[in-house]
Amino acid sequence: MSTLTTKQVPSVLAASRMANVRYAIRDLAVLADEVAAQGHKILYCNIGDPCKYDFPTPPHMIEAVQKAMADGYNGYCESLGIKHAVEAIRNEAERDGFHNIQSIFVCYGSGEAIDSCLTALINPGDNILTPNPEYPLYGAVLAKLSAEMNAYDLDESNGWQPDIADMERRINARTRAILLINPNNPTGAVYSRETLEKIADLARRHNLLLFSDEIYNKLIFDETAKHVSIATLAPDVPCVTFNGLSKAYLVPGWRIGWGIATGPADQINPYLESVHRLLRARLCAPHAFQFAIKPALEGPQDHLQWVNAKLRSRAKLTVDWAAKTPRVKLVAPKGAFYAHPSLDIPEDDLTFVSELLRKKYVLLVHGSGFGQKPGTKHARIVTLPQEDVLTNAYAKISEFMQERYR
Repeated sequence: MSTLTTKQVPSVLAASRMANVRYAIRDLAVLADEVAAQGHKILYCNIGDPCKYDFPTPPHMIEAVQKAMADGYNGYCESLGIKHAVEAIRNEAERDGFHNIQSIFVCYGSGEAIDSCLTALINPGDNILTPNPEYPLYGAVLAKLSAEMNAYDLDESNGWQPDIADMERRINARTRAILLINPNNPTGAVYSRETLEKIADLARRHNLLLFSDEIYNKLIFDETAKHVSIATLAPDVPCVTFNGLSKAYLVPGWRIGWGIATGPADQINPYLESVHRLLRARLCAPHAFQFAIKPALEGPQDHLQWVNAKLRSRAKLTVDWAAKTPRVKLVAPKGAFYAHPSLDIPEDDLTFVSELLRKKYVLLVHGSGFGQKPGTKHARIVTLPQEDVLTNAYAKISEFMQERYR
């Protein structure tokens, strides 16, 4: 008799740095798919995609893209973006007060612009100051680059404004940049001019690059708030401002974003050449969809009125619910379409949102997925759903909390 031996083939192991790559928003959606597969209808309050709710894309943008495709603009194009799109971005930036513009580059969503700019800057062991809480894309990219996490606090007691003293304490010899998300995801905060001037001065004194994610800059629904781009306050400081069509122009699936680099040419241009090399290596952003940029920025803006009116009403509904709900405290959001209430609960917030999904079929995202101060617990709520959906979701959350923590 012959003996058959089985050869053990070793598994292909992922790079160790991937252990730190997380994306809480999509990771939790896997559990939601399992619950939905059991026949339950989920109330989704987790994804910042206006197209999934009652926010239709402006028709003139759709027409521009359809025409571009019909006219044959379906091949590769310039790596940094087609000419009239880049000019439209520049013109708007200059109208808004940007000076010393050194480069504009159109990307596969603002996410690619962010990834490219971080990749061109960071060496292993370097760090950038990132907000806590933060949008998880940044942590994922930095983990991929083997960069050190260096998170500064957003002060919940001060309307979620950045804690400038904490920011300065965290600067060290390997710090390369400061990141802002304004208006903020996940808190809905809009940063004051005074706060931004202090951050610009900090970057100036420590020779740091500024990154400013301003994808929600036109979604301001609180009349007391005004969005200010930090680049307009500090033309002498190297800065890259990220923006795009996704949120304000209601086309997140088109993946059209951009970066605007400003500051003294001799300081920022050597770095920008590395960013440009990365963008040339990936060829180009989606060609036909870039034809929506000029009509979006220079065409009718009426949709912003009804978008912000809806967001204002839904934010008020959310604030009113939080005010009357035990164990929930909420700093009222002023922009974007998120609320980030703190939770006074005896368990971690991942358990809270997971059990809420299993028991009441409402999907939020746990605050710890965005980072938070030790000892605090939060949940991020997307306030895009129609008011009847939000009202239903909030009733179920209140019911869940009453049953679980009575």
